[in-house]
Amino acid sequence: MSQVQGHLDPRFESLRPLFQSFLDSGEELGASIAVNLNGENVVDVWGGYADTARTRPWEKDTIANVWSTGKTIIGLIGLILASQKKLDLDESVSTYWPEFAANGKQSVKVRHVMSHTSGVCGWDTPVTIQELCEDFEGAAAKLAAQAPWWEPGTASGYHSLTMGFLVGKLVRCITGTTMKDFLASQVAGPLGADFQFGAKEEDWHRVSDVVPPPPPPPQPATSTDTAQGEEAQKSISMRTLVNPMVGATNANTEMWRRAELGAANGHGNARSVARLLSLVTLGGKDPASGREFLSREIIDRIFEQQCYGTDLVVKQKIRFGIGFGLTGADTEVHWLPRGRVCFWGGWGGSIGVMDLDRGITFAYVMNKMDNVGLGNQRTKAYVKAIYDALEKAS
Repeated sequence: MSQVQGHLDPRFESLRPLFQSFLDSGEELGASIAVNLNGENVVDVWGGYADTARTRPWEKDTIANVWSTGKTIIGLIGLILASQKKLDLDESVSTYWPEFAANGKQSVKVRHVMSHTSGVCGWDTPVTIQELCEDFEGAAAKLAAQAPWWEPGTASGYHSLTMGFLVGKLVRCITGTTMKDFLASQVAGPLGADFQFGAKEEDWHRVSDVVPPPPPPPQPATSTDTAQGEEAQKSISMRTLVNPMVGATNANTEMWRRAELGAANGHGNARSVARLLSLVTLGGKDPASGREFLSREIIDRIFEQQCYGTDLVVKQKIRFGIGFGLTGADTEVHWLPRGRVCFWGGWGGSIGVMDLDRGITFAYVMNKMDNVGLGNQRTKAYVKAIYDALEKAS
């Protein structure tokens, strides 16, 4: 039986039996949890297995595909470039990427792209997973050529896969390098954070395969199913989510690991996610080196609400700031606290949370997926345990 490994500050010791109980029950296969409080790593634990056969222990340096939790790192990169005055959040995307002005997109701002409100949440023309993995420039060019699917800035439509190509292309235009390389050389490298878009071949031995979620229960058919099905095929949600149709096991392929999808193929563990995101929580400076990555002015802009309502793609009530989701009592993440809190999560349950009011950065990365996008039941239990412990200690 696998035991929880790593460090827990005594104030957060209650997290250990909770994590262990999920490992013992099999609800958790392998995972890592990290909490940074006011610059101190008070939780850094891991446990379980990196494979379904339970032959490979989940170790300190095990990494896994985090799906859309990688969007928090994309948001961070955009904000770092804004802090460096290389990217203006209120400027048109086409200022940096001229081809993007085609078909009525000249008014799309950088902040629209970073808040899922650009109207470019999917591809007009059919694309394959292989094309997205192997031809970044071609996939980005298709997005540049098409018209927005709604008036930019008026609603959110989750940029499930396009986020990585839209921000990734901006990074290429501005810096002359890929987002993958920019992350490695300018952010993760200097911070010593074990996070990357894709996964280098020399790291594959320590990558945990993801375990697909169970299929959703079948729904009873009705007489209106055919008509509704035809209408759904035309919907923004369906056009986004089925072109291409991504399966969980795609993340376990060499092609996926070699690609720069960004929005879906970031690889790391909780320690590395928390290390990176703590820049936001701690006011933009790395405590270890004193280097400033984010200006306080740009951090404040995260909390400028860009959209608050039912998302056109995921059909859930979500509140977006610039670069991250924001909390709200009537949103899908009502289980996160109010205040200056920003976050995002990945398919299956992984998440990164930055709570500036309380000085907490929380990250959770696992390999056993559930059919959820913003936190599974284990995610919510870990979050509750952490905040309960903090309240008890205060």
